[in-house]
Amino acid sequence: MTDPYAATIYALLFTLAAFGISETTYLIRKRKASEHPVCIIGKGCTKVLDSKYNKLFGLVHNDIMGLLFYLSVSVISAFFVLEIQPLEIWGIILKLMVGIGILLSSYFFYLQWKVIKAWCFWCLASAGTVLTMAIIILFSGVF
Repeated sequence: MTDPYAATIYALLFTLAAFGISETTYLIRKRKASEHPVCIIGKGCTKVLDSKYNKLFGLVHNDIMGLLFYLSVSVISAFFVLEIQPLEIWGIILKLMVGIGILLSSYFFYLQWKVIKAWCFWCLASAGTVLTMAIIILFSGVF
């Protein structure tokens, strides 16, 4: 890779994806063990994570979908560093994924705020991670 600026951008995306992977893995592990995660802000995590909205379209737990999302972002970021072609297609896929991630994060934010009326630290952290990814992609000029 010849552009050190681009390498930094890909490393940032990979690091954010690694954060998301660790977060979703923690939530999956807690759910599988029938334990409640530590809730850093208030006690709303349990209310949010036990709600009917914790499954995307009633089928797949949100933490599983998040894990798949973050794993995909990390792999695509690695593709850019390793220059695995077609980079243009990987860029389009990454933009679409993060765009859909922003839409879903906004929907989950709305649900916590207006419907469930409780806040989950882990959900907000994930939304912040996806938002940071989107900002990087929008303003880096690399993609």
